[in-house]
Amino acid sequence: MTYKVFIDGAHGTTGLKIHEYLKDRADIEILPIDESKRKDLDERVRMTEKADVSILCLPDQASRELAQAVPAGVRLIDTSTAHRTDPGWVYGLPELTRGQREKIRAAERVANPGCHATGFITLIRPLVEAGLLPKDALLDAFCVTGYSGGGKKMIQNHERADKPEYLKTPGQYGLTQTHKHLPEMRAMTGLTQAPCFSPIVGDFFSGMVMTVPLHAAQLTRQAGPADILAVYREHYAGERMIHVRTGLPEDGFIHSDIMAGKDDLEILVAGNEERLLLISRFDNLGKGASGAAVQNLNLMLGIEETKGLMEGKNAD
Repeated sequence: MTYKVFIDGAHGTTGLKIHEYLKDRADIEILPIDESKRKDLDERVRMTEKADVSILCLPDQASRELAQAVPAGVRLIDTSTAHRTDPGWVYGLPELTRGQREKIRAAERVANPGCHATGFITLIRPLVEAGLLPKDALLDAFCVTGYSGGGKKMIQNHERADKPEYLKTPGQYGLTQTHKHLPEMRAMTGLTQAPCFSPIVGDFFSGMVMTVPLHAAQLTRQAGPADILAVYREHYAGERMIHVRTGLPEDGFIHSDIMAGKDDLEILVAGNEERLLLISRFDNLGKGASGAAVQNLNLMLGIEETKGLMEGKNAD
């Protein structure tokens, strides 16, 4: 069987990557829109009506505009920030909690997670669900990411021959603590407060590492790295796109681009009985964006969830 997919906003970084995932699949027909009409709302609505699932790779306002215009029964995946905490949309992280995968399969509207949010939520949600981390915990988080997450303009700035020297060094941003991923980072973990979050962009194309430092005193009971790993292993048992690693790299470094080009996510725990580091490592364009959209698309079409995706090794 061949399924019809419309990508609205296929010229952006996320849309281009999704097109790359789908273009050679025999079970997918990508519906092209007339270039002269790709900003015509009526034409875009007609395209969504022809498709089995449409993927929106648009700015927030444009996504809201199209989502409001399409009739009931039209199935959408939105990769923007617009609908991630909207109760009328299903959050597109199948591994979030028990039953989330089934909600995605049945949904008309799925909100693809943000990349930073994916890294944070996969670390914190299991601990909150297990009662090990209180919902009112005040957390810090920092994330080092490749520049592709910043879109075309940032990519062009980092890849131009005459780029300024400062772009060759890591740059911290989100300084006002109003990063657009914070609402979902709070809502999808069950926390009452968003974390104090420091995103950092590096001079490499893709890959990211999210780190949440914890003092053992922040937990509801005494727990060290082995105890935290046990919670993760139970929560993610059987998952093919999230792998819980027991060991740490031999060189003692967590490099940010190790997962570049892959579609799964690694979880690691470092530290000791007093101070812990919760770490997730993945590709901001893979599990953090386009790969996640394809995973959700597969679920909504009722086919193999990881079809067309690059899986890593099983958890060790």
